[in-house]
Amino acid sequence: MPGFFHNVYAVARRETRRLIHQPMYLVLMVVLPVVSFSFFAILFGQGAIRNVPIAVLDQDNTTLSRKVVQMIDETPTAMVSYGIQDMAEGERLMREGKVMAIIQIPAFFEKSILSNSQTHLENYVSGTNITVNGLLSKDIQTAVTTFSAGIQLQLLMKQGLTERQAMAQLMPVRFDKHVLFNPHINYGYYLAPSFLPMMLMIFVVMVTTFSLGTELKLSTSREWIETAGDSVWAALIGKLLPITVVMFLIGLVMLIVNFKIVGTPLNGSLAMILVGTLFFILSYQSISVLIVSLLANLRLSLSIGGGYSVLAFTFSGLTFPIMAMWEPMQWVSWFFPFTFYTDLFVDQMLRGTPWVYSLPDLGYMALFIVLPMLCLPRLKRVATEEKFWGRL
Repeated sequence: MPGFFHNVYAVARRETRRLIHQPMYLVLMVVLPVVSFSFFAILFGQGAIRNVPIAVLDQDNTTLSRKVVQMIDETPTAMVSYGIQDMAEGERLMREGKVMAIIQIPAFFEKSILSNSQTHLENYVSGTNITVNGLLSKDIQTAVTTFSAGIQLQLLMKQGLTERQAMAQLMPVRFDKHVLFNPHINYGYYLAPSFLPMMLMIFVVMVTTFSLGTELKLSTSREWIETAGDSVWAALIGKLLPITVVMFLIGLVMLIVNFKIVGTPLNGSLAMILVGTLFFILSYQSISVLIVSLLANLRLSLSIGGGYSVLAFTFSGLTFPIMAMWEPMQWVSWFFPFTFYTDLFVDQMLRGTPWVYSLPDLGYMALFIVLPMLCLPRLKRVATEEKFWGRL
């Protein structure tokens, strides 16, 4: 056993020299991850969608029509940027991407209300952006509903009812909605815990694949195995150890950006998040080892590893719930450690779930970590036989 640790140390020292003397490692492990984290921190700085420009066609131009326009403009999402003269102008603005919705207030709007006749507003919302569409529709509908309720409240009170009686008649059933875990609908809290780990995952796969693949490309793999005393276990652990340490430190930078700069709340266990981050890094390193061992080609391994990495976001369930997917696609989501890490991350970060409930996610990621055990004989063969060397 002392000889094993000596071999691991020898390989780790050799790998550390490689990391220091090859600029590509610095780029893949430090520069690009930090730049990508900074980019997303700036992107999600505002947190929520605000002041989306809309146009209003007011064909009534009365006190009540201007009041409803003011109420729509005061909603968090909508901002009345254009007062248009006809629908053709509104259509042009929407086609040019200058507005996301058009509100049309008909003529005789105030007269219909004062005569106790039903009137209507028409809302045309661009469906090109589902998120903006949903938020605009909700806020505009809320503003119009509040305006209508205010009109009805005044009419009932003029009939001699108290405000409490009028409200009871106006809303016989009151609906209370409580948004849990992200009540402010902050998109930074929702997207940062997915995009930041995704960037970490991509660079872990790239640097691990590059580190192993260059040994084959430069025909130095036999020297690597010999440094480990012909122990493929010692060779693999020694090679991955410096990369794991650096990427875990970058993972800590990711958490600092997430919690301190983006401002995502931490309602659960930080220790569980740290352990999960380590398992997350190790699982994707293991997948990279498997890919290089099977393909024995640096360029192809980088392509396959990159493609596999970016697919993880699709099957993570963050944008389209896994429970709503076609059942075979739900099975596919289990082939990505990213699925389990984001589940753990969101549980401990937003939901404040007791740490014990995140143990299954750690267990699933641990299954990926044992993947190198399946390919060690293949890896040693690839590393020691010349026919696998020198490929692009």
